[in-house]
Amino acid sequence: MTYVHDTLEGLRQSSPAQTEFYQAAEEVLECLRPVLENDPRYHDHSIIERIVEPERQIMFRICWTDDAGRVRVNKGYRIQFNSALGPHKGGLRFHPSVNAGIIKFLGFEQIFKNALTGLPIGGGKGGSNFDPKGKSDAEIMRFCQAFMSELYRHIGPTTDVPAGDIGVGAREIGYLYGQYKRLTGRYEGILTGKSLNWGGSLGRKEATGYGAVYFAENMLEARGETLAGKTCLISGAGNVAIYTIEKLYQLGALPVTCSDSRGTVHDPRGIDLETLKRLKEVERAPLRHYVEHHPEAHYIDREEYPSDGHAVWRIAADVAFPCATQNELTEADAEALLGNGVTCISEGANMPSTAAAVDRFLDAKIAYGPGKAANAGGVATSQLEMAQNSSMQQWTLEKVDTKLQAILADIHRSCAETAAEFGAPHNLVLGANIAGFRRVADAMIEQGVV
Repeated sequence: MTYVHDTLEGLRQSSPAQTEFYQAAEEVLECLRPVLENDPRYHDHSIIERIVEPERQIMFRICWTDDAGRVRVNKGYRIQFNSALGPHKGGLRFHPSVNAGIIKFLGFEQIFKNALTGLPIGGGKGGSNFDPKGKSDAEIMRFCQAFMSELYRHIGPTTDVPAGDIGVGAREIGYLYGQYKRLTGRYEGILTGKSLNWGGSLGRKEATGYGAVYFAENMLEARGETLAGKTCLISGAGNVAIYTIEKLYQLGALPVTCSDSRGTVHDPRGIDLETLKRLKEVERAPLRHYVEHHPEAHYIDREEYPSDGHAVWRIAADVAFPCATQNELTEADAEALLGNGVTCISEGANMPSTAAAVDRFLDAKIAYGPGKAANAGGVATSQLEMAQNSSMQQWTLEKVDTKLQAILADIHRSCAETAAEFGAPHNLVLGANIAGFRRVADAMIEQGVV
């Protein structure tokens, strides 16, 4: 179909050198071919040309001073991609890899992820190439205050509600919120992931990891299986990975790996969750210190990784949860996972598998949950936090978790039913993309040319 081809070629011309964004757009648009062929409304209303272009792209300079008094400069971004379903919603990422292309890919994915939740939220994303690692609390506070001094002009409880992402946890959210309140004089729900002391939601920190496990549970249940007794591989060591591991233990599975930017831990007896939380949430220490407490575990330094992928995916297991970052799982990793007996993959990170790896999973017809569906628990619970803020309530953890489980079950059902409708019942990538697209596109048509 030339419509899809021409739109993708136009993107490469209008948004040069944004590889991750092209990858995300191509993955979605290629899945939409049968919808576009069957429903001329989307072509007549130029929906895909409109949906691949953000409503607003905000880029700004951030100047702050380090503890030595030296002035530092970083770049800041907020991409407000689509508000057809509600206010823009998506995290802020602080990481050296951040650039316009990364933020656009994340924001584009967020449109469909948010649509799949069934909640009234649009898509957006933001961040900076600032690296929190090795910075003091005072330096991080000054950076966050400088970042918010520009961002506050563009966000609000009914326009754009950012959250956390890589490099932005409770500490950073607190500093950002404090500066917003100082500048505006308003106490309102303009950030999610806040402390429980001042408007946060129980279960928000755990939600993305828990949600990825709930999605895997739904995929396995559809095949007559459960997670109980299964050996699981997890990448990452942040919130998503930690709470994926926690929920796996609660459901009777055995998580045996985790990783950070420096290396991978393999503990055949099961990752010790208390040690992992202490290292990463309290001490903010490298993962290699894990083996000092558990010498029976094996630490694989990044320099020992295979040249064609990641050590964490070369270990025998039943289920895998990529929870670190984009494109961390290569085609060679996919071959290794399939060869080692993995039959279920639930993505806790955003687009963690390369396009070639995804093709291998789909060809093998394993239970594969793409990130825009499997990791939607985080943004879903962020919206639940927004609902609590607007009503000035705080729900119980049980209530939040019950809603989270129901949302993930609904997402799986929607993806599976849509995939079956288009003759590919095993293909939840197709199902997720088409289901999310139709909800957003239909809203765009009903709202006119805006």
